[in-house]
Formats: sequence, structure tokens, C-alpha cells
Amino acid sequence: MKRIILALCLILPLSACAGAWSKTKSWLLPRPEDSSLRALTTGGQSAAALDVVTEAQKAAAVAAPNTGQTPSQVLGIVSVALGSPAEPGLWLKSNLLAAPSKGRAVLANGAGVNVDLLPAAGAATLSFSAYRALGLALTDLPQVQVLALP
Repeated sequence: MKRIILALCLILPLSACAGAWSKTKSWLLPRPEDSSLRALTTGGQSAAALDVVTEAQKAAAVAAPNTGQTPSQVLGIVSVALGSPAEPGLWLKSNLLAAPSKGRAVLANGAGVNVDLLPAAGAATLSFSAYRALGLALTDLPQVQVLALP
């Protein structure tokens, strides 16, 4: 008798799901009348809309710096991740420095961008605009050489 009651207690809650399964071939697929999924996949912002740095600012940042006779100081090589798109500008946050300064992030292929170097704990991050200026895919995790400009 106890087994019958236990079996009914386990089976009855599952019987309530039978109506959902009959409307689609698989319970994994959303129902056709479910508009919440459609709302999640439409109306997003493009990468260009999130990038507030102008093309002129990017061109100036990508141009080689005029350091004169004073060489740039190499701070190190770090792997960078994409920084928050909510923080505008051209910056690199890293634990390589203790105070904010001006610098340059240079890829292995020689492409570089002038950035504001900001101290931070943890993994290094490069701004959204700097990623776009360097032509990187947003999922890339490139290694950059960090230079402090005089």
C-alpha cells in the first residue's frame, strides 16, 4: 500500500506537464506562442553604437607616438580581455603599474594603440574602443606589450 501511494505521489506532479508536451514535438523547444524568446533576440545594440570614440580619435591613437629621443619604457607583456563597454575611452587596466599614466598597447604583429594606463588588480582589460581600433574580434584574448610613454 505504501508503494502505491509513493508511486502516485511521484507520478501525479508529472502528469501536469502532459499539456505542454502535446503542443510541441519536444519539451526542449519553446512554444510558438511564447513571445518572451523573441523579445530577447531583437532590439540589441550594434558594436558601432556602443563605441563612443570618434574615428579621428582612433586614428590619432593608432598613429605611432612621437617620443623624440626618449625611448618608451617596456612595462611587460600581458594577455588582455575585453573591458566594459560602459566605460568609454581608450584605456588599458593592468596590475603592471601603480599610478595612472599614458602608454601604448602593442600587438605581436606590430599594431598598437595609445591608451591611458590605469592600475587595477586581477586580469588586464583593454577598452572596447581600443579593441575596435586594433581590429580585434570581441572574443579575442591577445597578448600585448605594454609601453609607458614619456
